[in-house]
Amino acid sequence: MRMASRFQATPLVASPVYPNAIAWSDENLIAIACGQSVTIVNPALPFGPRGLISIPTCEPYPIGVVKREDLLTESLLSTALSRDRRPCVRSISWSPTGMAPNSGCMLAVCTTEGRVKLFRPPFCDFCAEWIEVIDISDKLYDYLARTNFVDSNVSGTILSPEQTRGLESTDDCANVCPNSITRKERKQRQDDAANGINKVSKSFGGPDTSMIEEQLPIVAETKFDKRKKYIPESCSLPQIPAEQYASHSAMLSSIAVAWSPLLCLSTKIDLVPQNNSSHRFSILAVGGRSGQISLWKIDVPDCYSIEHSRVPSVVTLVGLLPAHNSWVTTVNWALLGSNSNRQFLLASGSSDGSVKIWLGNIEKLMESSQFDSVPFFLLKEVISANVVPVSVLSIVTPVQALDKMLIAVGKGSGAFEVWECDMSSCKFDKAGCYDAHDYVVTGLAWAFDGRCLYSCGQDNYVRCWLFCGNSLYEVPLPSNTLGLRSSTDLPDIFLSCHGVAVSPGNLVLAVVRNLDVDQLDHMYEARAQKAIVEFFWIGGQQLDMFSENSAKLGDESLLDHSAEKLVYWELNVLWSLKIFENLDMPLVVWDIIATLLAFKQCMPEYLDHMLARWLSFTHVDSHENLTINEVLTHILCNFSTIASRQLQLLNIICRCLVLSELTNDEINRKVYREEPYGVAGKHQTLWIEMLLRSEKELRERLVALSFLALSSKTFPRSNWRPSGVAQMAQWVQLNHDDVRDQLKDLTSRVQKLKRRISCSEYGAEEKCSLCSAAVVFDSPEIAVCQGVERHKLVRCAVSMQVCPLTPLWFCKCCNRWASKLPLDTLFTLSIYPPHLESLKECLSSKPLCPFCGILLQRLQPDFLLSASPV
Repeated sequence: MRMASRFQATPLVASPVYPNAIAWSDENLIAIACGQSVTIVNPALPFGPRGLISIPTCEPYPIGVVKREDLLTESLLSTALSRDRRPCVRSISWSPTGMAPNSGCMLAVCTTEGRVKLFRPPFCDFCAEWIEVIDISDKLYDYLARTNFVDSNVSGTILSPEQTRGLESTDDCANVCPNSITRKERKQRQDDAANGINKVSKSFGGPDTSMIEEQLPIVAETKFDKRKKYIPESCSLPQIPAEQYASHSAMLSSIAVAWSPLLCLSTKIDLVPQNNSSHRFSILAVGGRSGQISLWKIDVPDCYSIEHSRVPSVVTLVGLLPAHNSWVTTVNWALLGSNSNRQFLLASGSSDGSVKIWLGNIEKLMESSQFDSVPFFLLKEVISANVVPVSVLSIVTPVQALDKMLIAVGKGSGAFEVWECDMSSCKFDKAGCYDAHDYVVTGLAWAFDGRCLYSCGQDNYVRCWLFCGNSLYEVPLPSNTLGLRSSTDLPDIFLSCHGVAVSPGNLVLAVVRNLDVDQLDHMYEARAQKAIVEFFWIGGQQLDMFSENSAKLGDESLLDHSAEKLVYWELNVLWSLKIFENLDMPLVVWDIIATLLAFKQCMPEYLDHMLARWLSFTHVDSHENLTINEVLTHILCNFSTIASRQLQLLNIICRCLVLSELTNDEINRKVYREEPYGVAGKHQTLWIEMLLRSEKELRERLVALSFLALSSKTFPRSNWRPSGVAQMAQWVQLNHDDVRDQLKDLTSRVQKLKRRISCSEYGAEEKCSLCSAAVVFDSPEIAVCQGVERHKLVRCAVSMQVCPLTPLWFCKCCNRWASKLPLDTLFTLSIYPPHLESLKECLSSKPLCPFCGILLQRLQPDFLLSASPV
C-alpha cells in the first residue's frame, strides 16, 4: 500500500516495546513509552525541548518467601526463567486537563515490574525530568496487606499452554538475565533445574515478551555478595506456598492503565459531596495479572497554582473489579452521552481473548463505601474467551448519536474486530472482523467522531478504515502535505509500528516506529536514533465513500490540490472547529491553526473561503456564498449574541492566523489604537477591528460577572472572590460611551457598596512593586508608575490590577499575564448580559485566559518543555 508522506518527524533515542506506546494529551503533548523511559514531546516543536521520565528499579514488596525448590513449580517457573535486568514501560495514559496542580495533565506510567506511578509536569522545578506524584502500587499493597490478601484465590495467574502459544506466535522474546545471577549459574541453570539446584537473588523479573507478557517481583532467601558466593540472609518474612505467593504477586502486578474522562458529580452547589470530597474527579483503571481491575478515584485539586507544586492529590481506592480470569491486557474509557448523564463505560480486554463492557454511574460511585460492592455492572461480554489474546482497545461514543457506542478490538493475531452498540436497547452488533495486519495489532485510534479508524501493527503498516453503514472500508491515507516540508518515506529502515495517536482537532496523526539499526550509519544515526515519531496530515481524509463527489483517492492523475480533496479539507476543518464549541473540550487548536497556516502560505484565497464559510454558519446563520469582508461586517454589529467560547476561538484565529505576521505587541498597539493601522488593507483592518470589539465584549462580560457576584447576597464566595473592583469601575468610566446600560447600573450598585467591600477586593490605591511610587489607572493592559524611573508594569488580564512580582499565569496566544483567575461562568455565557441564575452553577475557577480560552501556564525558558495549545 502506498504510504502518505509525513510532513514532520522526530527521532527517539530508545525503542518502544509494547503496544499503545504513544499517547496524545488534551493539552497537546505527546508521550512515548521508550523502553526504560518515557519521552514527552511538543508536536508544535518536535525538535525542541523534551520531557523525560526515567524508570528506576524498585524493591519487591515483602509478601513472603518461598522454598528454593518451589521456584521451579508451575506457578513460579516463568519467574525463575526471567532475564529482565531493568524494568520497561508497559502502558501509559494521560489524565484529562485539570488533574495536575497547575491544571495540566498528569501521566500514569505502568512498568514491567507491575508498578503504577503518576507524574506531573515540572512547571515550577525548571528541569526536564517529570516529577513523581504518587505510587499507586504502594497504596494497593497497603490495602491488600490490611485485608491479608483476602482475594488471593483469584484465578488467571498462569497462562494455559494454548494462551502461551498464542503469545509466542505474536512476537519474539526479549528476556535478559537478572542482575545478581553469576555467569556460571546462568550457564548451568538449565542443567541444574532438573535436579532442583537454583540459587537465586533477592529479586527477580518475570518473563517479558515485547508485547503482552509479564514481569514479576519476588523475594527469595539469599543475598549476593561481590566478594563471595551467595550468603543466606536471615529473613523475618513468613514462608508461604508457591501458589499463594504467585497469587499475591498477581494481585500486585499491574499491566494496563487508563484514565477516565473528567467526571462531575453535579453542577449544583447543594449537591457537592461532603467530607472534603471534590465534585470533579477522574477514575484511573489499572488492569492486573490477577484478572482484576483496581479503580482509583483521583480528585481535581481545589485550587491551582504555578508557584506551589505540593497541592495535595486526593487518591481513593474505589474497589477491585473481578473482570477476567486471566491478565487484563488493555482498558479504555468512554463517557456515555455527557457529564449530565452521569454514566460512563469501561472496556477491558484480556490475554484469554475476552472483551467486556462495564457500565458505571457517577452518583453510585460516590455513594459506594465498600470495596466489595464496586458500582460497575457487566453490560456485555462482547467477545468470549478464546486462544487469541487482546492487545489494544479503542472505544468511542459519537456526539451525533448519544446512544451509540463503537469499540475496536485489536488482537495478537493481527486481526481486529469492530462492534456497534445501541445503548438505548443494549443491543450489540458485530460490524466485522478484519485481517488488517500480519502480526500483533499495536494501535487503534478512532477519529472524526467514530467515522474513521486508524490501525497499526507490528508488521510496520498503518491503515485507514472508514465506518459507513455497518461495515468498515479501507481507504488510503491522504497524501498531500499542504505545502509544508515533506520527506520521502524510507520503509526499509523501519521494523514495526507500536502505536498511533490522533491530535485533539483530529487533523494530524502521529505514528511511532522502531528503526532497523543495521540500516543506519553506525557512527552517527544508530547512536542517536532507535525509533521515530512521524506526523501525517489527515484533514483531507475522505469520510463518505458513497458521496457524489467521491472518487479514487489513490488515482495518481489527481493533482495535489484537486477540487475533491479541497472539499474534504473544508468539511473536516469546519467539523474540527465545530467540536470546540463543546465547553467540555479544552480549547487546543494547534492542529487547526497549523493546517490553516499551511493553506495561507500556498492557497490564501482558499483560506478566506474556508473562514467565510465557518463564520457564515456559526455567526451569520447563512448558507449563501458571502465574501469574507461581508461576513466580518455583519459580525461587527452582533457581538452580544455570540457565545464566549466562539468569541475566544475567533480571537485565536485573528492573532495566530490572520495577523500571524505581526507580533502580539504590534497587534495590541493596533487593537487599542495606540498607533494607526498604517497601510493595512481593508481586509486586515476589518480583522483588527473585530479583534478589538471581541476582546472588549469579553472584558465587559468579565466586569459584569464580577460586579454581579459582588452585589449578590446569595452568591457563595468560598472558592472565588472578585478583585480589582476599583480598576474595573475606572475602566467602565473610561469607556462610558461604549459600554451597555446594564453594566453602568451594576457599577453604580457596586460603588454604593464600597464600604462593605474589603481592601483586597477593592484595591483603589496602587503602588509600583519596584519603587513603591503611585500608579494611575489609564489602561487595562499596562501601567506606568509616577516615580522617577517611570517603570512600565503589567496589569492582570482578569482584575486589571498591577501584577505583583510573584510567578504569574501566562497566555501562549495573546501573551497576557494574570495573577487572578476568572469566574468559570465567563466561559459558559451564550449571550450578554449575564443573569444571577448563571452564577449558581459556578463552583471553582480554572486557569483559562478570559480572551483566548486556552489553558494558562507558567512561562518556561526556551530550553524547557511547555505545551502549545495554539
